[in-house]
Amino acid sequence: MMSRTVARLGCLLLLCGSMLPVAALGSGFAELGKMTESGFRISAEARLLGDGGRDGVLLGAIEPQRQLSPASVSKAYLAAAALDRWGPQHRFATRLVSTAELNADGVLRGDLILDGGGDPGLSSEDLWRLTQRLHQAGVREIEGRLVVSQWRFGPVECITTDRCEGQSRTANSYSALLSSAGVNHGNWCVNVAPGAAAGEPAHITSCDSQGLILEVDNRIETRPPDSGTEFSAERVTREEGDVMLLRGQISLNASPRDVYRASGDPARQTARTLMAMLEQAGIGVGGGYVTSIEQPAASARTLAQVESRALQELLLHVMNYSNNFMADVLALNLVATPRADLLQAGEAIQQYVDGLPDHGPVIMLSGSGLTTENRTSAHGSNVLLESMFHRSSLFPSFVASFQSPANGVSRFIRRGSPLFQDHIMLKTGTLNQPYAVRAVSGYFRTRSGRWGVFTVMVNGTSSTPWLNWAQVLDPLSEDLARMIEAH
Repeated sequence: MMSRTVARLGCLLLLCGSMLPVAALGSGFAELGKMTESGFRISAEARLLGDGGRDGVLLGAIEPQRQLSPASVSKAYLAAAALDRWGPQHRFATRLVSTAELNADGVLRGDLILDGGGDPGLSSEDLWRLTQRLHQAGVREIEGRLVVSQWRFGPVECITTDRCEGQSRTANSYSALLSSAGVNHGNWCVNVAPGAAAGEPAHITSCDSQGLILEVDNRIETRPPDSGTEFSAERVTREEGDVMLLRGQISLNASPRDVYRASGDPARQTARTLMAMLEQAGIGVGGGYVTSIEQPAASARTLAQVESRALQELLLHVMNYSNNFMADVLALNLVATPRADLLQAGEAIQQYVDGLPDHGPVIMLSGSGLTTENRTSAHGSNVLLESMFHRSSLFPSFVASFQSPANGVSRFIRRGSPLFQDHIMLKTGTLNQPYAVRAVSGYFRTRSGRWGVFTVMVNGTSSTPWLNWAQVLDPLSEDLARMIEAH
């Protein structure tokens, strides 16, 4: 049977394929609209929100109903759906449980199980707290195995090129694989520092343990002071597990630097990291470690537990840093049944959008926006923004996850006049393959204090392969600044 997601995608592709040439430039987007002359596909809309008895006002539009790829603007949909489902103070729990007997000498006579609770922000610090709480509970030795259970979801089937390739090797951190028991955003971290003298290998340590957790093939040479630092890092997965390949040079007087690369198996990464911490705490594990998709027995008792940060804090990282691992793990948590995949997660977001009057069609094949087939319109995205604006108990947490160009963590958005930078809050989206996408959506405040919403999606084609942020943000900043000044 064809899924609702696939059916919607087919309809939208037919719709997009039958579109007429781009319409005339919309009022209010005079500068941005010039990009249509170069062949870029644009959907844009900006409008004032109604308040104090005043109706909303359309300030500008270019093909506002046109279905285009929003890239990471998809994360705004995820944030709204998550806040609607759980509320800002929701926390995810990660537990160490066991059905085994703990004797008077502190020996656990069986397996210790990490029950992965789908915490998208689970960190090595959390694993260390779990280890300390296990020690406080009296555990000194585990006769059985350490079992990392990802029964809720994981390993999750990849549906994007970067993640599929990342199962065997990767030279980036953003394409991390997914699990309900993943740690550190599914990334290994090693610290690279110069050796003791020129000619010696670089000094490599783990970011998360006193000793190395994964194997390192280190071919970075220490060079004399001020000779320059340039090296590559690639994680490959071999039969024995993940290996970090390091190649290049580091100057003797260079500062140490952390290097992150997505792991080949996030649940196994968690197991290896936790094993290292148990060892540091003096808690021996007799049976080694395994990963599992089996749910712990209902009779298993909790020996230690940590809770995630509140959802509103997690969303700051999801949105500000556009963290794909966190976004897709949150989306998978929206699925009620175990063993969820990304298509089901996308459908959970679509079900939320179905409740927004006048939104129109939407396709979400992931919560992160890494999937290039995601589709929405500028008008639809603004409907989402307006709906959250009118939800007083959720809006503060939602809008706080958007960046101000003047003060945000992303330097590339610091463009345009001070008026533009100080009066808008935005989420951006970027894709470069198979075609360029630059999308931006958010809120603005006018000179008189009125609230407005805007969304702009610019998609390239095979004949417009090159697109950078300056091409979009520079004209957009001029257009929005005029709207802000005029109202």
